[in-house]
Parts: sequence; structure tokens; C-alpha cells
Amino acid sequence: LDDPIVTVHQSIGEAKEQFYYEKTVFLRCVANSNPPVRYSWRRGQEVLLQGSDKGVEIYEPFFTQGETKILKLKNLRPQDYANYSCIASVRNVCSIPDKMVSFRLSNKTAPPSIKLLVDDPIVVNPGEAITLVCVTTGGEPGPSLTWVRSAGVLPEKTVLNGGTLTIPALTAEDAGTYSCIANNNVGNPAKKSTNIIVRALKKGRFWITPDPYHKDDNIQIGREVKISCQVEAIPSEELTFSWFKNGRPLRSSERMVITQTDPDVSPGTTNLDIIDLKFTDFGTYTCVASLKGGGISDISIDVNISSSTVPPNLTVPQEKSPLVTREGDTIELQCQVTGKPKPIILWSRADKEVAMPDGAMQTESYDGILRIVNVSREMTGTYRCQTSQYNGFNVKPREALVQLIVQYPPAVEPTFLEIRQGQGRSVTMSCRVLRAYPTRVLTYEWRLGSKLLRTGQFDLQDSTDYTVGSLARDSYGLYNCNIINEAGAGRCSFLVTGKAYAPEFYYDTYNPLWQNRPRVYSYSLQWTQMNPSAVDRILAYRLGIRQAGQQRWWEQEITVNGNIQKGELITYNLTELIKPEAYEVRLTPITRFGEGDSTIRVIKYSGKNLVCKEFHCGFEDGNICLFTQDDTDNFDWTKQSTATRDTKYTPNTGPNADRTGSKEGFYMYIETSRPRLEGEKARLVSPVFSVAPKNPYGATNTAYCFSFYYHMYGQHIGSLNVYLRLKGQTAIENPLWSSSGNKGQHWNQARVNINPPTSFQLIFEGIRGPGIEGDIAIDDVSIVEGECMKSDQPANNLRSGAVGTISHIRLFPLLILMSVLSHQR
Repeated sequence: LDDPIVTVHQSIGEAKEQFYYEKTVFLRCVANSNPPVRYSWRRGQEVLLQGSDKGVEIYEPFFTQGETKILKLKNLRPQDYANYSCIASVRNVCSIPDKMVSFRLSNKTAPPSIKLLVDDPIVVNPGEAITLVCVTTGGEPGPSLTWVRSAGVLPEKTVLNGGTLTIPALTAEDAGTYSCIANNNVGNPAKKSTNIIVRALKKGRFWITPDPYHKDDNIQIGREVKISCQVEAIPSEELTFSWFKNGRPLRSSERMVITQTDPDVSPGTTNLDIIDLKFTDFGTYTCVASLKGGGISDISIDVNISSSTVPPNLTVPQEKSPLVTREGDTIELQCQVTGKPKPIILWSRADKEVAMPDGAMQTESYDGILRIVNVSREMTGTYRCQTSQYNGFNVKPREALVQLIVQYPPAVEPTFLEIRQGQGRSVTMSCRVLRAYPTRVLTYEWRLGSKLLRTGQFDLQDSTDYTVGSLARDSYGLYNCNIINEAGAGRCSFLVTGKAYAPEFYYDTYNPLWQNRPRVYSYSLQWTQMNPSAVDRILAYRLGIRQAGQQRWWEQEITVNGNIQKGELITYNLTELIKPEAYEVRLTPITRFGEGDSTIRVIKYSGKNLVCKEFHCGFEDGNICLFTQDDTDNFDWTKQSTATRDTKYTPNTGPNADRTGSKEGFYMYIETSRPRLEGEKARLVSPVFSVAPKNPYGATNTAYCFSFYYHMYGQHIGSLNVYLRLKGQTAIENPLWSSSGNKGQHWNQARVNINPPTSFQLIFEGIRGPGIEGDIAIDDVSIVEGECMKSDQPANNLRSGAVGTISHIRLFPLLILMSVLSHQR
């Protein structure tokens, strides 16, 4: 139960014809909780109820689904000015206490208002400090002030002091919009913003356009030449340009025309047109960019115009394409550029529309070399180098192609696999090549430890097998299959062992405590053996026991006669345990191979069983209420919330909030995007609920209402099934509820009456439909003592397409005992 929050809003209605004037105040109380919260309101010490005061109305907005409780004060009266308290309660579930928040309503209560004591925008030079001051001009109770930045978080060096924000040593990265927000939970928060602009000049570039009116790439006497300079300036309106020839100022004339390009076409650009080029016009032309505000260094760009100024040409050295390298190396792709001046070279992929290694679609190079560090196999392909107009001629780009071939060692599967098998049996291991380059020069070798078993070479096949016909003690160990090409080796590893699998403790033993004497107790320990026939016969179990918190284990062996069957329940009585101590128990199977895998559990003394009246799960906690994923299905359910959802999620399917309407709240859903296929299943299994009959000679009228919310929206919705799994020597699953097809963009509730005779689990099974728009979600699962109330049943259940939305499973009475399950269960 989170702390509740009260916000206050008011509305004023006026009808001039009837000279009617009304002022209404709404007090809204909100708290996040699981299970759902119950609210109550007080005015001073007086408990307010719906109908107790004609001037007061208490209700829940429909769209909040119980998250919010509103206290409406109609046509505000003098006695309504008082101290109001909202009490939030989950009825002491898990001993969670109630929480209260108070608000003092008076004739001075008002929403916040603020004022910024700064200009907008604020233009500063880099390195300067700036202070933004925000003051409140109204609001009761007194508002709190916070500063935020529109793009990202506040700079780390920011100093905050109430409503004053100071940023020392500003940089270009600190520029942006900063907002002061005032909030006192009355009305809407007040917000004022200012924009900080940091002066900057950067990226000075030039280009030469020979004779714009003739299709000629060369500069010729008697024709026109155009020189363009460009910079990035902040703020752009402060940018000015100056032109020089051989160091002397140049002014616009009939033959030397200086213009500035339209900012919408090419911002920050100036041009010098030389009309009817003469020999005496050859020389060095300089354009200087500066900002009127000062404080920023000018950018000076020199452009040489002479008889040797010629357009560029690109070639690739013969030995530089194709280039062969290995994955992980560093490689340099080279294009030789000639001409004067030498332009910037742009590198890009020529074979497909993908980004360059630095993440950009194009990479600039000033010397024609593209250097790639830590080459990967995805970088194999053809690269294009081409001239840019910048720092060179503004003519049709020259380009050349370079081919890169990346060799990489084989990728294989499985990379590791444990194989458990008994002595005298056969084992076959298979190592498969997924991809490699080069692919034709592949050899393999099988080893056990350092011992070479077999070598060979691949022809047309993509896998190699090795078989041990009859396992002996010296046949166990780590087998490695190395598949090798010029670039290296890929390895499949197989650990062949005769270790027995871990036993699984049985937590549903009815009345495990016995011989309950004054100072000691005994405990009936039960377990089953996982895959008992996978290895040699289990000869014994090593039992270890110690008091919780102690270091030393006391051990003994429990002899096993005969073969253990799968699912067989084994019982061993632990005696002379001291009350009320808890104990750790460790169980290790032993075969002729040696010790197998161990498993550990804790046993506790309890004088009586804990009766659980309610179980609620909204999937908000980290362990999702001890639900687990079924190992036998095709894929898993996913915990999700709208706030953490991937921005690439599939539209037109799945919830846009959890069941309560919260964007931050969590729910469980099945993701049906690729690689999922139609008919694949995801199964989510509840914890085990232990039950004991109240009356061993007959049934009683005790019943439990199992309910949950489901969301099935999308044109490709498959099916959602719920099963009741009864525990015993073999688990039995009974169909409990089912629904298929599109149910619309909203949450629906299902309720089922259950009365199982033994320990049980609930299983949610989601089945993928024919397409990707088939996400199914569940939320707010609960089990509550008593039958589901008929008045709570949705009116449209029969039309929803759900099978058995309200069902009755009448078997035997139950006491639900929450079993805290170990990871193995």
C-alpha cells in the first residue's frame, strides 16, 4: 500500500438568466495497492458517508476502476472549510497498516502561480555561468518548486536552491528549454519556461562551382567561378561574413558579387561570384565568419583559385580491393583522391541500405581512408567512396567501390550439453555447423580431455557425430568437438556423466508433524526422484541436517532397496528435532558413479496450520507471486507494463494499461510476434495451495471464488485456457475455463467457483493465433473464501464467447495453505 495522495480541483458554474452561481470543490484521493484499496473520508473527526450530508457526494470515477475515490463538495458552504482526511486500507492483508493523508481546505485555498525573473531566450557564451530564478506569486498551501529540462535530465553540475537554478561553465550540450514547475496538489501545476542558447561557430566548409551556366568541371579564363562558404552558427541571426583576397578586404562589385544564401535553402552560407575570370583574379580568397555578440572565435576559410585548381578524381589501389581480413581485426579501406583542392570523402555501403560501423549512414574521411576497428562478419560487403562537394569542387560526385571479405571461425551448436547416462549404455553426440567463412575448408577433431579420438574433413554434410557404444568409468568426462577453418575454431562441448539428478521434495504432506512431545518433534520428510531411470540405480541417499543458521552438517545414509519408479513418493521420518527450531535438510542421491545433484529445503515447526482467507496477485512484485513458467510449453509468459514496453511493440493488440488503468502497473502477457507460430502454447503455473478437509467424513458447504481479469484484443487472437491441476501420485489437470477470439480493447473479468479435494495449482495456457496481432494478457488473479456472488457476474458473459465464465467445481471443502515453494518446485 503506497502513501495516498489528495489533489483538489474546483469548478464554477453560472447561469445568468436564473442569477445562479455555484462553486464546487472535488477532493481526489489516489493510492496504489495490492489487493485493491478501500477508501474512507473524514471531515475533522466526522466520518463522511454517501447520503450523510446533502452537500457531500462520494463516488469512484468509472474509468479508474477503483483506484480513485472522490469527495465532491457541492455549492461550497462555510462549514465545508475544514480539515479533510483520506484513509486508505487493504484490510490488514499481510499485516499492512492503513495509511492516511490530510488536507486543510479554506477560503484561501488556491492553485499555484509563478514568475520567472529571467529573459526568454537567454543568449550566453560558452564557459559563462547562468542563474535562473523562479518565485511563487500565489497558491495555498505553499507550492513546491522543481526545475526540469525538456530534453533529458538537468546537467550534473547544476546547483539547485529552492526556486533558483545555477549552471556553471555552460557548454553547447547544456543548451535547451528549462522549465520551473510549481505544485501544491490544488488545480493544475503552474509551469514557466525559458530557452538557453549557447553561442557557437563550427563546421567551416567551402566549395567551388566552376561556370554555373556551362556544363564544364574546369575553371576557365573568361568564364564565371563561384566560391561558397558555410558555417553552423548559434544563434543564426548574429552571423556575419567578411571576404578577403590575398589578405585585403573585398567588397561587392560588378565583377566580384558577394551574396548571402537564403537561410531556408542553405543556412549559414555566403557566396562570392567572380564574373569573367581574369588571370589577375588568381589568388587566395578568404571568408571570415563571426558572431555579432562577440566572445566566440571567428572561423576563417581559405580558398585558392589558380591554374592548378582542378576537379577531383578517385581510384582504388589494385591491392586494396578485394580486402580479406579476419573477424576482430582492424582494417583500412583506401580510396586515392587527386585534384586541387582535395575534397572530403564520404564512405557508405554500396550493397545494402545499412549503417556504417560508426552508426551513421555515411562516414566522412579527409584522407580517403576508412578505418574499421574490431571487424565483424556483418561488415562483409561492398563499400562506396565518393567525393563530397565540401572543401572541393561542386561537381558531379566521383566514386569508386571497395570489396571487404571477413573470415570468421565456425559457429556451432550445441556449445555445451550435459548428457547423463548409466554405465554399459550407449551415447551419441552430434556437433553441427551453423555458419562459417570460408565454408569449404572445414576439418573437425573429437577429443576426450586431451586425448584425440577422431579427425576428419567435411564434404557436403554440416554435422559430425561421435558414439560411445558402451559407457565405462573411464568413458565419462568432457568431450570436445573442434570444427576448424582458416579463421579459427568453433567448439561443441559434451559433459558425459553418470551423476543422478536431484530429488524433488514433496511439500504437500498432510500433517507432517508427529510424535509432538513437550520439547521435541518429528517430521515426515517426503520426496520424489527426478528421472530415476536416466542413470544407474540409486543405491542410497546421503541425508544432511543442520539447525538453521549453523555451519556444521550432520550426515547419514539412507539405503534404497530395488529400483525407484518415476513419481514414486519416498518417506523418511526425522526424529528428535528440538522445538521450535527450524532445520535445513540436504538430500543427495548416490549411484555406483558417485554422488549426484543435491537439493535443500527448510522444515519449520508450526503448532497450527495457517488458514489463508484471501490470495491476490497483480504481478507487481519481482517473483510474480511465486508463479512459474511451465517447462513443457513452447514459450513463456512475459511480465510487462505500458511504461516499460518496447517502443517497437506490435500495434492493434495487447493492453494499453494494466487492469486498473495504470501505465506503470504490471500484468502478464504472451508476445505472439515472430518467431512464434500458430498453435504454440505458453503455460503459467501458480504456486501449490495445500488443502486439508475440515470434516474427514463428509463434505461441507465451504467454497472459494477464483477470479482473474483477461485482455484478448487483436484480429489474430488465439485461445486462453485455465486448468485446475490436482496433486497426487500423478498430477491431474481439469479444464476450468476457456475463451477464444477478439474480445475488444478492454479488460474482462472471469469468476469460477472451485472446491478441490487435495492440493492444487492453477494453470493459465495461452495459445498463439494465426498472426502477430494476437497478444493475450492476464491480471489481478485472486482466490477469496465464499462462492462468487451472482450479482457481480457481468451481464454479457454469454455473449463474450467465454466458455464457463462462471463455473462450479464441487468436490470437497478446503483450507488453502500457501506453500512457499523452492526454486525446484
